[in-house]
Amino acid sequence: MEMNEFFDELASSSPAPGGGSVSALCGSLGGALNSMVCNLTINKKGYESVSEEMNGLLEKSEVLRNRLYQLTDEDAQAFNKVMKAFKLPKDTDMEKKVRKDAIQEAFKGAAHVPLTIAGLCVKVSELSKETALKGNKNSITDSAVAALVARAGMQGASLNVRINLGSIKDEEFNAKALAELNALDIQSKKLTTEVIDIVEEKL
Repeated sequence: MEMNEFFDELASSSPAPGGGSVSALCGSLGGALNSMVCNLTINKKGYESVSEEMNGLLEKSEVLRNRLYQLTDEDAQAFNKVMKAFKLPKDTDMEKKVRKDAIQEAFKGAAHVPLTIAGLCVKVSELSKETALKGNKNSITDSAVAALVARAGMQGASLNVRINLGSIKDEEFNAKALAELNALDIQSKKLTTEVIDIVEEKL
């Protein structure tokens, strides 16, 4: 979709795209800002000593930016699979079992996508710390904004995981996902605080 089409669809009564897609978009925007800081640092006067390192960071940032942008669509697709599973026939015992299993698998998929988004948002925050430390000082606030929107993306994705876990009967799957989310949240919060502190010191 073009951006205006995405926003129109988001604002409509259609349940997808929704919060998960927005979370992925937040992460992608953070990645784009990190890439911008890298591009404003590479081969610039006074930053020759870090140009090679910033080139490496730029490559990583672009991979994250593009993957998170893809996930804006994948999250919507995952939700649509849940809706499709609910529409399966349930007249016979066999059909009921097939439908029940399909619903569970669809919910697992709908939880897996935002869990992936959450993890990638943390990686965006990791790069934000690097760009804040070593990037062009004139763009340091952009590193901070990158960390902030990545944090928002992580938190939003986490909520989307949790709401899907409420419909999943596999307790082992749920426990593993919640443990991963908790670890990501701790890491995300720490990184965001560190980036803001770095930026505040340089302003």
